[in-house]
Amino acid sequence: MAGSTFDLTPQDVPRVETPYRRIGTKIPVPASLETLETLRRYEPVAMTGQPPIVWHRAEDCQVYDPYGNMWLDFSSGVLVANAGHGAPEIRQAIIDQANSGLLHNYCFPSEQRALLAKTLVELAPEGLNKAFLLTTGSEAIENALKLARTWGRTKGPHKVGIVSFERAFHGRTLGAQQAGGTPALKEWIVNLDPGFYQVPFPDGFRTEDTSFDLFLRTLDAQGATPDKIAAVISETFQGGGADFAPPEYMQALRRWCDENDILYIADEVQAGFGRSGKFWSFEHYGIVPDMITCGKGISSSLPLAAVISRAEIMDLYPPGSMTSTHTGNPVACMAAVANIKRLRELNLTERAALRGETLFQLLDELRGRFGRVIGAIHGKGLVAGVQLVKQGTKEPDAELASRIVEKAYQKGLLFFAPVGYGGGTVKISPPLVISDDMLADAFVALNEAFAEATAELGR
Repeated sequence: MAGSTFDLTPQDVPRVETPYRRIGTKIPVPASLETLETLRRYEPVAMTGQPPIVWHRAEDCQVYDPYGNMWLDFSSGVLVANAGHGAPEIRQAIIDQANSGLLHNYCFPSEQRALLAKTLVELAPEGLNKAFLLTTGSEAIENALKLARTWGRTKGPHKVGIVSFERAFHGRTLGAQQAGGTPALKEWIVNLDPGFYQVPFPDGFRTEDTSFDLFLRTLDAQGATPDKIAAVISETFQGGGADFAPPEYMQALRRWCDENDILYIADEVQAGFGRSGKFWSFEHYGIVPDMITCGKGISSSLPLAAVISRAEIMDLYPPGSMTSTHTGNPVACMAAVANIKRLRELNLTERAALRGETLFQLLDELRGRFGRVIGAIHGKGLVAGVQLVKQGTKEPDAELASRIVEKAYQKGLLFFAPVGYGGGTVKISPPLVISDDMLADAFVALNEAFAEATAELGR
């Protein structure tokens, strides 16, 4: 590998044959090189960061290439396939809508959009009574920031500030990256908006002080008084490390927002739809946000996102002035309706909580073997972040994390590339339909990957 780009040289790897994993070729597969090299020739280099596996089909918790290999998926296609890959009900809903003759209708009314908007409002806490359907999580974040600032200006001309957290990730567009907490991702912006303020995220590992007083002190040092702040936005768990804040911290934040007429925006783009063992991950904190952004697991398949909030916020713009070309695409809407029905009928939120107990028991055992290189393991339900560090420090070990991901996919266990602070976190996020047997099989491969990677790198 060079940096975060995986080597395309086919390697001889041991054969794997379990009920859930199968590797019978060199990896990468020699026959796949034409596709991989075509992508590298015609796409930006930024698209080359994932393991070089050519996806052919994906079903339930497995990903297949065209050459007979099968991976147990610990990525959910970046936390999208909550209800499982290719769920029959979702596929049928897509087929039925495509066959109906309506594939696109812009903002013209449709029954499909009406059904999904109503469904989302019914799933949201009481009082959040309007939903705006969009295409991606980044688009939802941009819209939430726009609404928050517009709302803030109704309270005072200078009430436009946005508070967010260090190490946060909210997307790759202009506003989303300014709200994000990684300075390197903002260098391209050059002229940063002075109305964005950052505070430490109280994860208890990289920020040991988890008191809400640190939040207040940090804002005070930046001159960010409440009369200048329209909203606080946070991932309900920080995606990079699957980091949750203490409930008492979030409850204090909610009270502070109420006392100062400030909106709290919960970014549930990767956290929602059962992922953490609660339907909405902010439920772990016992709070209700003023605005929810969501996406990814909303459909377990097609591009779709949403903002959910109160009418007084959502109705700030007049007719025709807050729209999106593919808003509420009818095919995507029906995929989402079928997805939500499947999540509920199969009790996948409760299943994520239950399987999460198995997952974290297995992670505790992994830490027992490799604690010298594991700085922290965070998460809830079926999302976890294994944060790799250089021994005796909190410095992220990106090289080790990448090598573990590489070893794992050679063994039929698929992760997306390392994420989080310094690229040192191996993220675990399987579909919520995963079984205990699948988890046990996955950890056979993961323990082997850790053992081989640490030995090869002398860790």
